[in-house]
Amino acid sequence: MKRIVTHNEAETIEAGKVFAQQLIPGSVAALFGDLGSGKTRFAKGVSRGLGLNENVTSPTFTIVNEHIGGRLPLYHFDFYRLRSISELNEIGYDEYIFGNGVCVLEWADMIQERLPLKRFDVRFVLGENENDRIITITEL
Repeated sequence: MKRIVTHNEAETIEAGKVFAQQLIPGSVAALFGDLGSGKTRFAKGVSRGLGLNENVTSPTFTIVNEHIGGRLPLYHFDFYRLRSISELNEIGYDEYIFGNGVCVLEWADMIQERLPLKRFDVRFVLGENENDRIITITEL
């Protein structure tokens, strides 16, 4: 398990960028944390670490955004507004998860039973100061 403490948004983005260096085709990062805990900033960093120059925002209303053109494709999911697990089948979830890109899953706790066994769990907790984030990364 790796523990990172960031003190602002830029450091959280940088943590994602560094994390991305170890990702290979088929990597999945399941992000867990409260609203505003840094999940989307971290995903933005992963995007930059994969060499993507697009502006990464949370795909709250579309469930998944595809970012192509970097070292690996990035599939950025946000399950915050997921109404039912059956919606995963409608969007082709398994094809993404077991494909050749990198999947970053915000609000992964919403689909716990459908998470792949081999993945990174990335947990975000608010720190003592307003902008501090404690990020723990566990490879399963």
